[in-house]
Amino acid sequence: MKAIKIIGVLVLVYIGIVITFESLIGYFQPQGETTLVLTVKDGDGVAHDRVLSRIESDGQVYVAVNHWPRRWYYRILDNPDVAATFSGETVNYSATPVSSDQEYDRVTKAEPLALVFRILTGFPPRHFVRLDPR
Repeated sequence: MKAIKIIGVLVLVYIGIVITFESLIGYFQPQGETTLVLTVKDGDGVAHDRVLSRIESDGQVYVAVNHWPRRWYYRILDNPDVAATFSGETVNYSATPVSSDQEYDRVTKAEPLALVFRILTGFPPRHFVRLDPR
């Protein structure tokens, strides 16, 4: 019984770490040399910005869905017309979720995730979105 309590406490602590990490990333939205700001509109036409890592593979630009909070991704599924700002330049794109295994594997190899990152984010399923210029 004591072992079950210890395991339960450890699971709760881990869940708390994941929630805290994901919340801080979402709140602060850290930017760097390889990040872009993706502007996605909701069903009412209201624009929402999200800072994401920019991935390049075979001359294409991608963003990854690496976290549990992914409302921006669901908005893209509803409205694929997005804008991305990178290095001060804003370009309009059509966002296309990656569906082929070959393309998924190629982009994964271009931008692998570290085990520590996967642990801190709670092992969310990973998806990619290709940004095609409009």
